[in-house]
Amino acid sequence: MQNPSPKSIAVIVAGIDEDYQHSVLEGIIACARQNQTNLSCFTAFGGVLGSSQFDIGEYNIFRLINFSKFDGAILLTNTISDPSVRSSIIQRVLDSGIPAAVLDGDSAPGLYNIRINNTDAMRRIVEHVITEHGAKRLSFIAGTAGNPEAESRKRAFSEVLAEHHLTPDPELMFEGTFRPADGAKAAAALLASGQPLPDAIISANDVMALEAMRILEQNGVRVPEDVIVTGFDNIYFAQYHYPALTTVSRPLSDAGYTACETVLRVLNGEVCSRDYVMDAFPVFRESCGCTSAEETDIRTYKKKTYELLNKARAGVSLLNRMTSNLAEAESEDELMQAISRYLNELECRQCAVCLCADWQQAFREQGSTESSNYCVSGYTETMSAPLLWDRGSISALSSFSSADMYPVPPQGSGTVSFFLPLHFRERCLGYYIITDSDFPLNSTHLHSLMMNISNSMENVRKLLHLNNAVKELDRLYVIDPLCGIYNRNGFIRIADRMFRRCAETNDTMMVAFIDMDGLKYVNDNYGHEEGDFALRTLASVISDVCTGDAVCARFGGDEFIAVGSGISEDAGLQVENDFKLHLAEINDIINKPYPLAASIGSFVTRVTPDMKLFSLIAKADQIMYEQKKRKATSRYLRKD
Repeated sequence: MQNPSPKSIAVIVAGIDEDYQHSVLEGIIACARQNQTNLSCFTAFGGVLGSSQFDIGEYNIFRLINFSKFDGAILLTNTISDPSVRSSIIQRVLDSGIPAAVLDGDSAPGLYNIRINNTDAMRRIVEHVITEHGAKRLSFIAGTAGNPEAESRKRAFSEVLAEHHLTPDPELMFEGTFRPADGAKAAAALLASGQPLPDAIISANDVMALEAMRILEQNGVRVPEDVIVTGFDNIYFAQYHYPALTTVSRPLSDAGYTACETVLRVLNGEVCSRDYVMDAFPVFRESCGCTSAEETDIRTYKKKTYELLNKARAGVSLLNRMTSNLAEAESEDELMQAISRYLNELECRQCAVCLCADWQQAFREQGSTESSNYCVSGYTETMSAPLLWDRGSISALSSFSSADMYPVPPQGSGTVSFFLPLHFRERCLGYYIITDSDFPLNSTHLHSLMMNISNSMENVRKLLHLNNAVKELDRLYVIDPLCGIYNRNGFIRIADRMFRRCAETNDTMMVAFIDMDGLKYVNDNYGHEEGDFALRTLASVISDVCTGDAVCARFGGDEFIAVGSGISEDAGLQVENDFKLHLAEINDIINKPYPLAASIGSFVTRVTPDMKLFSLIAKADQIMYEQKKRKATSRYLRKD
């Protein structure tokens, strides 16, 4: 009996370098592997750099998800700062009909909501600093506006103040985005206000609280003696900071495990509750003035700190070495080779670089805007995978459908793949896939590494188009725009090389000078457009008889020239005869009211080192001129 295919679940999350996301994902991965379920984690770093263009490029990775390819989904949409992106993802999941769990978000009908009770825990923290420590003036550093967790924590803060008949001071309320810099800005603003410091600073998460403490302590403000500071999330550094941070501990890993388990139970036909609420609890420590009941294991702390520092050093080393090698790449192949040299250090099973079909496109088409010529929203229908790395084995795939997402799906069960955006500002270049590696979750340098690769891709793209622009400028410099053959500059460049080669080998060279008869007559009687037609037609006749290594050019005005090497005198005469014959045939074909005519002077000589190219050209010109004089007339007569 054949084993059923393993279940496949999509995970949507942003900012996996943060402790909250890391802990939740650990729980999801543990459950998936225990149940031999494959995970595809689509992740971005939006809302980090304060650039709307960059955020567009990051969040575009979520447009890649083809929910019809998955059995279920787990959404950490609370980590996505853009509300329109959040609502779009939820609607697409609902439309797909697959079972999906959402963590710590607004209640979404049709989804399985896994929530941690943020409100009660935040209420207990605020209540504690007011009743136990006598705080009257409280400051609040909020999380991202519109984020369900941020809103519930802010609401709990305001409710407790109202219950104690305390009015929030607008000058003590700060908006944030759950990032460390927000805590630093809030503390700096309090210090610069000239007003007395608040009794307590309540932060919506730990990283903002810890940064606020750092700025305060740098300016001689003691925590908790001068001001109380509290956080939320109970991250590693909350416990091991000095003073240890009063915060809220949440069962994040358990929440992730429960979300994954719920989806799998539904897929197995079980009936599950649409709402699952988990409790959080406050941890009172030194930053509010309490003595922590926890015992710090110094040996464990030292070992963990060393591991963190060692990992950081290794990450910086990898980043620096890869950046240096990427800077030397001048083509797509060289770039993929540079990336492949370092994939062993990511300790992954598989890795893929997937590129949009138009990633190299640059120049604007006539009458169109630049943005219409490359991907900003979504991905091209077909993609290429110039780098497929599988435990040291390297291959490539020229084309695959972006609807499949994977160029080559990972084999087996319990695999974990991270999809990461590859873009330059808002411009979508493609994406990366890293399979079965701890690097995405455990490295603090993942985002920097991805940005370095993306910037290198953009540099290669620009270099390719710069080279193309140089080639185009060079072509315009040597090609006659009317006739499409070499101009004088191009002819001299090509003919000079041919001449020097003939002089070195004592080879023969043919030189033919052609002058169109009666161009002024055509222009005066039939217009300059007709004159241009006559010149182009004559150029095509000359080009057709220049075979082998022979080249022709418009020397100026109505004068043309052709040269060839290794040609005998008989062959040179044949070129002249072929030209006259072809000219007569063209006249029959075009059937103009004027004859297309030209005078030609040619000769073949063996080139010696003492000769000059322009002397040969002058000789051919003289032969042509003598032929023109021998003609009965040199102007056009109207055809009967």
